[in-house]
Amino acid sequence: MNYNLNDLQAKAPKSSTWSSLGKLLQLISHERKNLIMALTAILVNSTLNLFGPLIIGHTIDQYIFVPHKNYHGVLVNCAILLGMYLVALLSSYLQTILMGGVGQRMLFTLRNAIFNKLQLLPVGFFNQNKAGDLISRINNDTDKLNQFFSQSLMQFIGSIATMLGAGIFLLSINIQLGSATLIPAIVILIFTALTSPWVKRKNAKNLKSVGGMSGEIQESLNNFKVIIAFNRRDYFRKRFDEANQENYNTAIGAGIANNSYVPVYGLFSSIAQLIVLAYGIYLISEGQFAIGLLVSYLSYANQFYNPLRQLAALWTNFQTAMAGWDRISHILTLETDLVTIDNVVADPSASLLEFRNVHFSYDESREILHNINFKLERGKTYALVGPTGGGKTTTASLIARLYDATKGTVLLDGKDIRGYEPIDRTKKIGFILQEPFLFTGTVRDNILYGNELYVNYTNELLEKVIVEANLGSLLAIFESGLDTNVLSSGDSISLGQKQLIAFMRAVLRNPDLLILDEATANIDTITEKLLSDILSKLPDTTTRVIIAHRLNTIENADEIFFVNSGEVIRAGSFDHAMDMLLHGKRVS
Repeated sequence: MNYNLNDLQAKAPKSSTWSSLGKLLQLISHERKNLIMALTAILVNSTLNLFGPLIIGHTIDQYIFVPHKNYHGVLVNCAILLGMYLVALLSSYLQTILMGGVGQRMLFTLRNAIFNKLQLLPVGFFNQNKAGDLISRINNDTDKLNQFFSQSLMQFIGSIATMLGAGIFLLSINIQLGSATLIPAIVILIFTALTSPWVKRKNAKNLKSVGGMSGEIQESLNNFKVIIAFNRRDYFRKRFDEANQENYNTAIGAGIANNSYVPVYGLFSSIAQLIVLAYGIYLISEGQFAIGLLVSYLSYANQFYNPLRQLAALWTNFQTAMAGWDRISHILTLETDLVTIDNVVADPSASLLEFRNVHFSYDESREILHNINFKLERGKTYALVGPTGGGKTTTASLIARLYDATKGTVLLDGKDIRGYEPIDRTKKIGFILQEPFLFTGTVRDNILYGNELYVNYTNELLEKVIVEANLGSLLAIFESGLDTNVLSSGDSISLGQKQLIAFMRAVLRNPDLLILDEATANIDTITEKLLSDILSKLPDTTTRVIIAHRLNTIENADEIFFVNSGEVIRAGSFDHAMDMLLHGKRVS
């Protein structure tokens, strides 16, 4: 299955900005009460500010530009204005507090939703997407949405409400002058509608390049030891320069697109004010307009076009947020192809594990395994040998259900492996990877990862369990025992010690089937002998599958399978398996 997010985003049908916003609002539907309160506060703020110019114009015409000036009326109206503006200030502060909380909770909800979704996706997803790009989507893209919701959304709505109110006042005071004043706004709306898709594309391209650069940095830093060892800092610099240059180019493009609205909106706002002045002075000269009314009218024109200037900046924030949401929503809409099948009937008398006519390919271009059939009996030790790239790790991955067979069936305890819930399957199967991953913490934290049985044990009790599991000799290798510090980078301990921790973690789970993928590749021969002794003392019901290149690791296996060119063949004796390895093919 194709899980490449960039490919999926390129092939996905283009959704409208408003439909994307609708889907986002559904995600935060639980914030409806706070959104309504914030909306009410911003509408109160806009309404109070809209009545200000009307009172000012009335004061000028009725109390100032009259034969007998009425200063008492001026003071009364000033007090009314002060009260209105104070209430408007409080409502503005209230909506800021409410939306700040909504934005932070939305950020929390989104990041949780993305991370929980990532937990459900199969290994194939992570093979097809760079970790740096995923980190950018979780951190950077969600933050763009938070900034819009916490800082811009209510300002966006308030600006629209102020514009609508000001437009109504303009038309109601004088419909001819109002119509002439609003003509530039029509041009602005047409310009915005035509350029919005272009602005969104530019911002989406920039966000993609940010993710690409994060991926390049993450990959380069992870492999920095190799870069130093081969003295290829120039290669590191070249790769980073290319990613940085692409990000620079897309950022310039996005900046040009985002800043195109401000000068255009400013120009037509100035044209509208000129229209009001010219036409208003003409109406005053004709005796059809009062000076105070013209002051109010100019104020309403400003209240209509100033929010448009703000919308120029807010609209670009909105487009950036929606571009980020598009990148996030592609993760949230993905579903794993490793589904659990219901009502699967098991045959308890069957082998522990069986491959029936199994085919597998990572993509449609090339099949890795062809019509594989074999059985693994309980309590036996099996070895998978073969040349590099022959399909050994792929076979082991199918056994552990890191992937599903393209065709055919994998049976575990006589039951289709797809019929097991993940928690039940992982209890039955232990997998020690070729390159084990450890978490930052202690040895204790890492060997108990995913093992709820011993979580509440004290160190003394856990050490006793480890000794009883014949793992005490491995724990003794660590200077501080269970309290030995471990970094996820692995720099605090050797690669061999990482492998030992992974070994203890798997054995303590008491799996029915234990898979060791080159588990002894990074340890010395003495420690390897310790591991071999521990494996021999596992319960009689534990089945072992060993992938190894060292001959001494597989010579005591009950059965050896030769894996090459998409085939899994019984090798017979140890000598026969060696001949097959030497010739890289089946020996008669």
